[in-house]
Amino acid sequence: MIIKSIQNDEELKSAFQRLETVFQAEADTPEAEEMEMLVNLIEAYENKHYEIMPPASIEAINSEEN
Repeated sequence: MIIKSIQNDEELKSAFQRLETVFQAEADTPEAEEMEMLVNLIEAYENKHYEIMPPASIEAINSEEN
């Protein structure tokens, strides 16, 4: 298992594909460790490149009413 940071959207896609194969890994296995690392790497990449801005105040209020 070679783990490295995700540099672009193509690597992100590959990371998601690999995550699908190890997502249900049993605890304390190499696959479970790989799953945790992939989740962390994906989260870091998405936080950096796909920042989600908080809604405007009125949008937040309106969404709570629904």
